[in-house]
Amino acid sequence: MEITDSEWKREQERVSEVTSKIVRRISGLEAQVGEMRGDVVGLRKEFWDEVTMNFAEPDDLGETSTSMRQQSQVLAEREFGHKRAYSQLGKLRRLRNSPYFGRIDFREEGEKQAEPIYLGIASLLDDNEQDFLIYDWRAPISSLYYDGSPGGVSYRTPGGSVEGEMELKRQYVIRDAKIRVMFDTGMTIGDELLQEVLSQSADDKMKSIVSTIQQEQNAIIRNEQSRLLVVQGAAGSGKTSAALQRVAYLLYRYRDTLSADQLVLFSPNSLFNSYVSTVLPELGEENMLQTTFQAYLERRIGREFELEDAFDQLEYLLRGDDFDYDARLASIRYKSSLHYLEVIRAYREHLAERDMMFRPIRFQGHEIVSAEDMRRRFYEFDPSIKIPSRIEQMGKWLLKEVGDYGKSQRDEEWVDDQIQLLDSSALHKAYNQMRRNQKGAADTFDDYDQQREAAARMIVNDWLKPVRKWIKRQRFVDVKGMYRRLFKDEMLFMRLSGGRPLPAMWHEFARLTQDKLAKSELFFEDATPLLLLRELLQGFITNTSIRHIIVDEVQDYTPFQLEFLKRLFPRARMTALGDLNQAIYGHDSALDDYDPLLNLYGREESMVLRLTRSYRSTREITEFTKAMLPEGEAIQAFTRSGEKPVLRRFEPNARADMDDAIVADIEDLRERGLDYTAIICKTQSECNELQERLKDRLHTRLITKNTPAFEKGTVIVPAYLAKGIEFDAVLLYGASADRYARESERKLFYTACTRAMHMLHLYAAGEISPFVTEVDQALYQIRQ
Repeated sequence: MEITDSEWKREQERVSEVTSKIVRRISGLEAQVGEMRGDVVGLRKEFWDEVTMNFAEPDDLGETSTSMRQQSQVLAEREFGHKRAYSQLGKLRRLRNSPYFGRIDFREEGEKQAEPIYLGIASLLDDNEQDFLIYDWRAPISSLYYDGSPGGVSYRTPGGSVEGEMELKRQYVIRDAKIRVMFDTGMTIGDELLQEVLSQSADDKMKSIVSTIQQEQNAIIRNEQSRLLVVQGAAGSGKTSAALQRVAYLLYRYRDTLSADQLVLFSPNSLFNSYVSTVLPELGEENMLQTTFQAYLERRIGREFELEDAFDQLEYLLRGDDFDYDARLASIRYKSSLHYLEVIRAYREHLAERDMMFRPIRFQGHEIVSAEDMRRRFYEFDPSIKIPSRIEQMGKWLLKEVGDYGKSQRDEEWVDDQIQLLDSSALHKAYNQMRRNQKGAADTFDDYDQQREAAARMIVNDWLKPVRKWIKRQRFVDVKGMYRRLFKDEMLFMRLSGGRPLPAMWHEFARLTQDKLAKSELFFEDATPLLLLRELLQGFITNTSIRHIIVDEVQDYTPFQLEFLKRLFPRARMTALGDLNQAIYGHDSALDDYDPLLNLYGREESMVLRLTRSYRSTREITEFTKAMLPEGEAIQAFTRSGEKPVLRRFEPNARADMDDAIVADIEDLRERGLDYTAIICKTQSECNELQERLKDRLHTRLITKNTPAFEKGTVIVPAYLAKGIEFDAVLLYGASADRYARESERKLFYTACTRAMHMLHLYAAGEISPFVTEVDQALYQIRQ
């Protein structure tokens, strides 16, 4: 039913009234926050002045300590009050220009009259703090807006289910406190509102638009029962946005027991971290912890090995011009498999009984404890004692052996040589240290033997500190040697494999693995297995404070890596987001087979939700890209129209002509107001070459794996770094058969094309990629 002029007027009057209340509260809070900030600064100064004075005259330490505790508590309370007021001020400022976006009139069962419920990004009470002027979009009743239609409805609360009838569903677009769009709908979220939002330009930060959350996305956001929630979503289906809104919902729902620093996002790269960094603050929440799996590996084993990263591995695979290419590909696929995970676990059981490897303890060329003595000692422990406990006991034994060795060294000639280099102050320091350690030592410092003993003790202890530190870090366990032996001892490997045949090309990739390890280098595919072996032997370092992990682009993770994350965060729930159609790496994907994934936490605690509707791209781009996929018909295009993708064809050696066309097209796109454009190449090396050729003709920014932030303008980016980001227009460089023809490259090509929101141009020199020619030509246009 069409909204009348009088109804529109009443709605605008309410917007103006609510906005006026918000403006008044902002004014009052700004004054309050300023006053509280002054109090906090003053209290801090007084606190530290008093601390300094009391420690200068410490006559009554008890009174000083009590006073400090009291002042510290007052300061903490004031700081908390200031933080809370500042947070509330931020929420009001976000509500000022657009206080709400939706309304439902809900009549609870047993009531005579419906209550209008207005929804916004934060709650707002009236002046008496009795009634809600605006409900937070995360409140239980707000789920009706996303899931329900006029008629009989129900929603869940912590106290149970509430049933009733929805009599009205209304949607708004409010800008600068003025209603720009308003309509009633019988659908969940009307296409009219989506059209208005999705037709906008891209941005350098991901937008979080809670007014357009779809019913299937709302199921992701409000899921509370699953230990593992897997979201398989088509490109542009909003899975990442829904996951971040899920974080905001969880922080709201469990605000008394959950904080932002108890959630962590594993994202594909640092550029993506920057891209999504404003979503949670826009929703009034602090950002969660953000990292990448590569950063975690670097932190854990980056000091011991020169570690290849996932992008370098992919660059190698995309070039495909190495003599050992097939062996390396076989290595990547096998080492990502669950079978290899079973081999590593079986190796742990084998090592509990025999073949542990240790590094000898050496000092100045002398072997203090041999590797053989260490191995003998290890297997003298009760076999029922777990390996990590045995290694811990061995560390204590080795420290004692080093201590005994140190005592024997005090009379050696090299110690006398070092004593001669000490000045008098160092000698006094050594002697005073000995007096503190030995009761009954003489009060005078005039005996040469005592001087020498003190100095010798200090010198030997200092020189042995690195050895003790090495032992405490359990570096005496030769994990690298044991991992390398897996690929040296064929019989051992077969035994650990349970008698299965050796993997394809095992001898070839075993040689590659050994050569790499010999140089203290590590292939990316070996990083997680080696780290797992080390943890199984030396004890897992776990993080029990993290309660929820979000894994984005989960199709790029192996089952092996997800198993590791589960062990790393034993108390956490996991939300895993991905699209099998964008699995661009050479290894097995965690989404290849749902059985291992669902068995991670148990099927009864796991759920898979699928998002098949794509909102990012125009209908024309979506119809073109989904036609590249074997099962692309499952993807649904949103009804936003635009131009068909454009294919430009050039002669095989006409690279200069192709560059000219790209420059001209970029200038045309800018004139049309498309400010966020991406020239997407297959590899980083291609990007580097193109940037060099265009640098004097076109202002572009080269994106690499180390680029910290995404900015407005034209970027040149390899396809694998563009994942998760969207652009107004995409210009795909090299859409030819010599660039994209292998079946393993189909998903990379698809991923690159699906970054485009409004325009997609493809440039091919010579033979066109089969991923294009296989598509019905009616879905794109060809320009010469």
